[in-house]
Amino acid sequence: MSDLKSPKLRPRRSGGPSPGKGKALGAASGKRAPKPVDAATVTEIFTRFEAANPEPKGELEHTNPFTLLVAVVLSAQATDAGVNKATRNLFALADTPERMLALGEEGVREQIKTINFFNTKAKNVIGLSQRLVDEFDGKVPASVEILETLPGVGRKTASVVANMAFGEARIAVDTHIFRVSHRIPLASAPTPLLMQEKLEAIVPDRFRRHAHHWLILHGRYVCKARRPECGRCIIRDLCRYPDKTD
Repeated sequence: MSDLKSPKLRPRRSGGPSPGKGKALGAASGKRAPKPVDAATVTEIFTRFEAANPEPKGELEHTNPFTLLVAVVLSAQATDAGVNKATRNLFALADTPERMLALGEEGVREQIKTINFFNTKAKNVIGLSQRLVDEFDGKVPASVEILETLPGVGRKTASVVANMAFGEARIAVDTHIFRVSHRIPLASAPTPLLMQEKLEAIVPDRFRRHAHHWLILHGRYVCKARRPECGRCIIRDLCRYPDKTD
């Protein structure tokens, strides 16, 4: 999962594709992109996702809101599998802000050195841990707006934490969701942040809490970037992507 705030990471606001890539997804092979599906179709799409997977789960391993926050921060421009491999030892040593501070930046860096941008990420993990201890009694705040002020945390990370840890109906948009949303298309937007706003406006309330996970899992395992597996897609008949595969 990619995200935003670290100065040494690529300067994308929320970790999805650039606006140019968004346009390419919307009109995959030079064909004019279809208009977004109607409200009834949106409901049917998420009804099917819910029937197939009523309680979707994220793939980042964590034990509490703090370890979730750290895992999502570490997942910027890294795979969930790679992050999980590193955090198993890290969280065994430090699963609270206080223990993370005791481990220190060098200790964090040593545990996550297999992850991209580990130097910057170690600094951010220690920085956000210090803020949590100093200002929030060691607890992760439930507010997206407050979370966004922590080192290494942007809108996507804050939305993921608010959704998974506190049940807030947020649809954080990563590269998978950005791609899937343009392909169906659920909505069209030049940036992940605008896509998040559009999705949260059109996805019915009953589906909004799990929509992030349904879309990300669909994009990761079925509606893949290079060759979507349309033959086993449960919403194939509702999707108007012009370049469906067999």
